[in-house]
Amino acid sequence: MNSYPFSKRLMIITYSTSLVVMMGYALWLYKMGNYRSLWVPAFVTLVLLAALLMHLGQGLKGYISQILLVGSTYLTVLSTLSISNASAIWLGLPITSAFILLPLWLALVLTGGLGPLVWLFISHPTPEPPFYLGYVILLLLLALPRWEHARRRALLQATDPCDCHCRAYNYETLKERLNNEFQRAAMLNKRLAVLVIHLPQLDMAEEQFGSRAKIALLDTLCSEVIGRCRDHDILGRAGEATFWLVLPDTSESGALLVRERLQHALSQCVLVETGHLEARIAACLPHKESFERYIQRLHARAHALANG
Repeated sequence: MNSYPFSKRLMIITYSTSLVVMMGYALWLYKMGNYRSLWVPAFVTLVLLAALLMHLGQGLKGYISQILLVGSTYLTVLSTLSISNASAIWLGLPITSAFILLPLWLALVLTGGLGPLVWLFISHPTPEPPFYLGYVILLLLLALPRWEHARRRALLQATDPCDCHCRAYNYETLKERLNNEFQRAAMLNKRLAVLVIHLPQLDMAEEQFGSRAKIALLDTLCSEVIGRCRDHDILGRAGEATFWLVLPDTSESGALLVRERLQHALSQCVLVETGHLEARIAACLPHKESFERYIQRLHARAHALANG
């Protein structure tokens, strides 16, 4: 739900810090004898504790605890503004937390509706028009980076060569095309071979260098394979970092020759972020077996390549 995926450790630190700060605030109010204002921080402390436990719990949706955290921030600011002459600048705290922790559309709905309501329900004079103008400008400034991030992410996904290239199929299409070739080879006594290709650098490239490095790897693989294979050979993506190259009318010796040629060509490719492209390739030929059994062997071979 959140387009900015935070690590679990970072969110644990966030919830824990918020909990400690709120407990300190409640303790300070207790020491100062301000019991009238104590009940809100005490309640928010329990809510933050629940949010932390929900985040630590298994099988619970992360956005529930994030909504609790944002709601606690709003409640605390509302309580503070209603009993003191604090500046309206404190509204920026829950607004910023909403745009950081929640999806863009939900943050816009929440901040666009709750912000003015918070100000109307507290004991302050009715805001002047410049206040609303400044509030809208603040929302737009906070929303702009999120919108730009989402736009670039969509653009990068749209330019993934394995989705848009005319000869690099997704898994379902690849499986269907392979089934056709498998049945054709069985009926006409033709030969068939499949090269299982694994790119171990793919996940690392995206984590360390971003989506552009991942796309560069995929684009290089597609270009090298298509440039060195026949027109009726079929390239498709069978997993996150696994590809199948279907070679109709190809014997085992022919598949091994293609494997060596492709392995050499890919090893010569050098990318800026990852250096020499590493590819693990294995040939897998069908035996007298069912198509489902052959698919299982292909996946098993890919798993073996992934484990080194």
